[in-house]
Amino acid sequence: MTAVGYIRVSSEQQTHDAQRDALTALGVERIFADKASGGRQDRPGYLDLLAYVRPGDVIVVTSLDRFGRSLSGIVNTVADLATRQVHIRTIRESIDTSTDVGRLLMGIFGSLAEYERTLIRERASVARAAARARGKHVGRPRAMTREQELDALALRQAGRSAADIVRNLGVSRSTLYRLLAAHPDPVQ
Repeated sequence: MTAVGYIRVSSEQQTHDAQRDALTALGVERIFADKASGGRQDRPGYLDLLAYVRPGDVIVVTSLDRFGRSLSGIVNTVADLATRQVHIRTIRESIDTSTDVGRLLMGIFGSLAEYERTLIRERASVARAAARARGKHVGRPRAMTREQELDALALRQAGRSAADIVRNLGVSRSTLYRLLAAHPDPVQ
């Protein structure tokens, strides 16, 4: 079993000093570091850490939030590491996933993260419904304006090929075919 450290700060103005000192005081010798937002999954130190750890290793962090910004992201990271038989130990929260209590706490955090995702989906659904009620378009922007749609239908009725129409209107072939499928009767 090897204790491996991970430290992260979000900006160049911050330093790793306090986190590094805390991990070194616990005897952690190999420490991976990042100066990046916790919302990014492509942090170099984080990716190197994931590639380095082996089954039975323990990743030591000063706080659980060093792994990421959102609770659901952190829980997913911890769950992924658990499947690889890599444990997590936090200093601030006193969580150790190699113990029954630590696994229980992570289970509770997992339930909270799922609840958080449900709330986010519900809030987004309510916001979309409110926008629709105000007459606003919800979702991706339309690929074609109404004028382009009418032009495409008229060109198709005139016998122009799909390749010619998409070239003239600057839209994709799949966009044109969706339009044609939605309007089987040509424009009169």
